[in-house]
Amino acid sequence: MPAIFCGGLIAGALDITYACAEGLVAGRAVPRTLQSVASGLLGRAAFEGGWGAALLGLALHFFIAVCSATVYYAASRWVSILVQRPWISGLLFGALVYLFMSLIVVPLSAAPFRIRLQIPGLLVHMFFIGLPIALSVHRFSKSMALARDTNTP
Repeated sequence: MPAIFCGGLIAGALDITYACAEGLVAGRAVPRTLQSVASGLLGRAAFEGGWGAALLGLALHFFIAVCSATVYYAASRWVSILVQRPWISGLLFGALVYLFMSLIVVPLSAAPFRIRLQIPGLLVHMFFIGLPIALSVHRFSKSMALARDTNTP
């Protein structure tokens, strides 16, 4: 599904780029930022895992982004407004992803920290995760509909 992979990869790239840049400004090296993602699975051991844990964190990050795109795509097959109004739907979806990750996923994970709800994090999820996913689903849904219409006798 091009909509899922394109949306997930773009959202994942934008989000991890922001997270690494924010970490660098705060004095954290890029591997440490990536290890923090891996800590959801490995706990504190992720911070002693070197580049192996950092690469695991990167892979997990993109896995989560593609899963988010899969959820949006699946929902869009049932709720047409998700395809018809990608700007509003994408921003709302990004906010829901932020709340879900912050309030459910991270607290239930092995991560040795919690995410404080903050406006910058919310905006990043809205514009860098929800919106690219929604626009990808919108774009590829239109091209699939066009291909379907041109193949009909």
